[in-house]
Amino acid sequence: MKKIALTLLVASVGLMAADGAALFKKCSACHGAHGEKHALGKSGIIKGTDVAADLAGYKAGTTNKYGMGALMKGQVASYSDADIAAVAAYIKGL
Repeated sequence: MKKIALTLLVASVGLMAADGAALFKKCSACHGAHGEKHALGKSGIIKGTDVAADLAGYKAGTTNKYGMGALMKGQVASYSDADIAAVAAYIKGL
């Protein structure tokens, strides 16, 4: 019985793991499919960069790079810490 419960727990955690590639689809509308664009002609190119701290700052409302703080706050408002870590890792790997 313990093995079954443990297997179910591990499986459910795996299903709940954040998917950086799926989360990035929301970002790609402005930043490009590979993070290669200056979003709205304002931001820096994010491809290959570490954006975790910026995303956390946007979510908290403490970051306003390129005057995009309010817009980005709305984009990441629903992201959990795991979501931010996953999408940031995905972007860094682009």
